[in-house]
Amino acid sequence: MSNQVILLNNDQMKKVLHHYANQQVERNAPGVVFAAKLSDTAVTAYKSGKVLFQGAGAEREAGLWGTTQNKKSSKTPSQQQTKGDRLPKDLASLSVVGSDETGTGDFFGPVTVCACFVRADQVELVRELGVKDSKQLTDDLMRQIAPDLEATLIHSVLTLKNDKYNDVQGRGWSQGKIKALLHNQALKHVLRKMDGDKPDHILIDQFAERGIYYNHIQGESEIIRENVLFSTKAEGLHVSVAAASIIARVAFLKEMDRLSKIAGIELPKGAGPKVDEIAARIYLSKGEEALKSMTKWHFANAKKAKAIVAKRRN
Repeated sequence: MSNQVILLNNDQMKKVLHHYANQQVERNAPGVVFAAKLSDTAVTAYKSGKVLFQGAGAEREAGLWGTTQNKKSSKTPSQQQTKGDRLPKDLASLSVVGSDETGTGDFFGPVTVCACFVRADQVELVRELGVKDSKQLTDDLMRQIAPDLEATLIHSVLTLKNDKYNDVQGRGWSQGKIKALLHNQALKHVLRKMDGDKPDHILIDQFAERGIYYNHIQGESEIIRENVLFSTKAEGLHVSVAAASIIARVAFLKEMDRLSKIAGIELPKGAGPKVDEIAARIYLSKGEEALKSMTKWHFANAKKAKAIVAKRRN
């Protein structure tokens, strides 16, 4: 399917809406102000001023109104800087299930993984909802964006709480194995929800090379392999991964909110000195088991917090 996008001012937008008024159709998707269906082209106008043309006549119709924003090049800057599989040049415009995780570097809180399916005809909509590389978004913005993404997209989000994380890690599971199992499970859930519909590709934000990833999950009864691509910085390669990253992050933040209420103090993110100090305060007020239940106990922060506690007791 051909896609063309143009950006219009208010006066130009009014002309477009008037021109396609007789072909108007109902579309209740977030951010959409007008939609029309021609014999060979779908037209979707957004609050931002962007108009998306899709179909065989997309280039013809877009050409009536202005210059398109679809600038093609052999490689995007993101692709030039990534590591992993060789990717299709048109990956960003295809139907893709993307998956990503967060929380793996934080002493407090869970590991969360999300897989998310974005059809080709949803790519522009997802961008309009505010999706871009989640590293460019604040936590507050992601909290605002996530509900619309969850309502619009087929997805699966998994939260591995700290008690379970510490249990499997204590039995010898590496963090890489934990992440691989969660990704595979989230992908299975999404593909089942798609009810036979198949994506062009599955894109996993790479945290391990392909062979290592599949070695981690070799004992699973169902392993997702078909059309799977691995790449670093995948949030910038397809909006499905960026959307998955946002949903996963918000799930992480919600669990952090819950744990903060239990702790009686706002839990810091990351694994720096502030984390050691807050961990020591929780240890002194609630005890070791309580602290363990809200942390990744194998992190060096646990020993550092105990050292702080020992000094204060002496």
